[in-house]
Amino acid sequence: MPTPTHSATERLLTARLHDPFGLLGTHREGDSGWVLRVFRPRASRVEFLTPTGFSPLTRTDARGLFVWQGSTEPQRPARLRIHEEGHSFEIVDPYGYDPLLSNDELHLFSEGRLLEAWRSFGAQPMTLNGVSGVRFAVWAPNCERVSVVGDFNTWDGRCHPMRARDGGVWELFIPGLTAGDLYRFELRNRDSGAILTKIDPYARHFEQRPGTACVVPAPAAHAWQDHDWMTARARRDWLHAPMNIYEVHAGSWRRHPDAANGRFYTWREMADSLVPYAVEMGYTHLELLPITEHPLDESWGYQATGYFAPTSRFGSPNDLRYFIDTCHQAGLGVLLDWVPGHFPQDAWALARYDGSALYEHEDPRQGIHQDWGTHIFNYGRNEVRGFLLANAHYWLSEFHFDGLRVDAVASILYLDYSRKAGEWIPNKYGGRENLDAITFLREMNAMVHGAFPGALTIAEESTSWPMVSRPTYVGGLGFSMKWNMGWMNDTLAYLHLDPVFRRYHHSHLTFGQLYAYSENFVLPFSHDEVVHGKGSLLGKMPGDAWQQFANLRLLLTYQMASPGKKLNFMGNELAQGREWSEGRELDWSSLQLHWHEGVQRCARDLNRLYRDTPALFELDFSHEGFSWIDCHDADQSILSFLRRDLNGGTVICAFNFTPVLRQGYRVGCPQAGHWREIFNSDSTYYSGSNQGNGAGIESQPQPWMGMPHSIVITLPPLSGIILQIV
Repeated sequence: MPTPTHSATERLLTARLHDPFGLLGTHREGDSGWVLRVFRPRASRVEFLTPTGFSPLTRTDARGLFVWQGSTEPQRPARLRIHEEGHSFEIVDPYGYDPLLSNDELHLFSEGRLLEAWRSFGAQPMTLNGVSGVRFAVWAPNCERVSVVGDFNTWDGRCHPMRARDGGVWELFIPGLTAGDLYRFELRNRDSGAILTKIDPYARHFEQRPGTACVVPAPAAHAWQDHDWMTARARRDWLHAPMNIYEVHAGSWRRHPDAANGRFYTWREMADSLVPYAVEMGYTHLELLPITEHPLDESWGYQATGYFAPTSRFGSPNDLRYFIDTCHQAGLGVLLDWVPGHFPQDAWALARYDGSALYEHEDPRQGIHQDWGTHIFNYGRNEVRGFLLANAHYWLSEFHFDGLRVDAVASILYLDYSRKAGEWIPNKYGGRENLDAITFLREMNAMVHGAFPGALTIAEESTSWPMVSRPTYVGGLGFSMKWNMGWMNDTLAYLHLDPVFRRYHHSHLTFGQLYAYSENFVLPFSHDEVVHGKGSLLGKMPGDAWQQFANLRLLLTYQMASPGKKLNFMGNELAQGREWSEGRELDWSSLQLHWHEGVQRCARDLNRLYRDTPALFELDFSHEGFSWIDCHDADQSILSFLRRDLNGGTVICAFNFTPVLRQGYRVGCPQAGHWREIFNSDSTYYSGSNQGNGAGIESQPQPWMGMPHSIVITLPPLSGIILQIV
């Protein structure tokens, strides 16, 4: 190997050397000589271990370059003794190791197909030839030099420059580092010379806010006990199964007494409180608002900076594993609110990562979300698409999540999302569809359904994009389900009206059946409906206090009876009076008031009834599971319909959207027999007026509403009832 030039040495000393392994470590120079170079800018003396003991290196530059030359090849990697700032210690030379990432890994990464990229990139504790340490790897193709910095080198980017690999990948194994060490990457842009200190995009743990340093992760130490759940999930016929989701913001479901000092309940503590509550209430799934690392509590997790790291607010990654395992053992599925649509502009995170638009688009017409002031991922770049695919794989494989609710899908699909003419760039066909994003979403859904049997993907998609929840092989996007935003908006708009005006807006309740089976729908009353000045669900209801609570019970009953899987944000079941805020816990004290307690009881009984009544869930996605009894009684604001199961079992659902008691109301029924009231939202147990059909009703052979039989019922005011034949 030729003797390194003065230029290479100078570039090392000024932290600009692209190939530190060509200079540092052990090298053969000339025909018979060997050289060992070590760079320690704060060391006063450096020695290396020989068969006869430690031998000194010569300091050849006052800035910290130490060199030994000899005819005998030193041990590789060299064991060094460093004398630095009044103390001495031994290390193994990081520049004595061969490349560690395989060519196959680099190739798959460059194609966006390294689906377990977190095992290759980021910080990986490992042992090489009996030496323990941490291997680091990062993608930063537009850099002249990349270094690992941390407490171990006083955050000095000169000390640990990384090896450049193909495709803009950099790697370095640093012996002696352990789990818990803080680190970042320091990057020097090759064009501008700008020095950037950045997080690790694949970091799996971070220090607690307001700090932003990455933490070398501890090994996954949780012993999973959910084998039965995972086995059953793989066989589960989710299309015909009950699904009732409790959407939770982990930081405000309950607040720790020491919350003023930044203390949150940990996942282990929530396993002892949230899980039993959700089981008692009869929910089938929890959905966690984003729990990836983020610096700002007020963002609720939607401004993610650490895509591979559970936020440290709630404990360690192993604590999260324990929580999900506890859910599974209790019969609860767990969904993750996942945010692949945008990322914040924090200078220390992903934005302009290596001094260029690496993860985002360069052109703000493609790369900036105007509504949120965030960056849009460049889905057309293999490495970026692979980053997101690996991220989805990570949460499902490492934490056993049962599915992903994908946030803001409409903003991903449309190039002109929330943009005026001239503010967006058409695709190659002149259209507004983001073709790269479509490819990404289809790949993601195909990967999830192929690699994780029984796992679900749910799109929050607010437009009329066709076949969102249809398989990719028939041209769909491949999601399992889609939020029914139209149903949600129409229903809430209708219930917000004073009952005297509802007769003029009856179509708000009936229109949804025109498209109800075009997708696999989830009916959501999510966090989006109780924030930003929208008030709580209770606050949307008109009338005096009695009418407001009755309307809310009616709303929950109507949701549970309507075709589609269910989702409610935490607090809906309490008749939360105030709009939700991430800075305080739910108003649990309101349960001391009988009206709030009544709504909670109503929600619990509805959840259990839904879960235990096949007619309310088995044919959610098929017109065969639903038929109108009467959708035309707008004058009295009454709706009635049938729900059916796969075996022909039937329930009658009837709703009175006025505060007027309707007695002697005739309803058609499909078969003769004794119909029993199995639910009544007006029950005194729920703080209602206790009107209804307690003794049940015997059908009459009088055809009505196109059906061969009929029953005469009492419809309580502002209420819903469900009847089943005995």
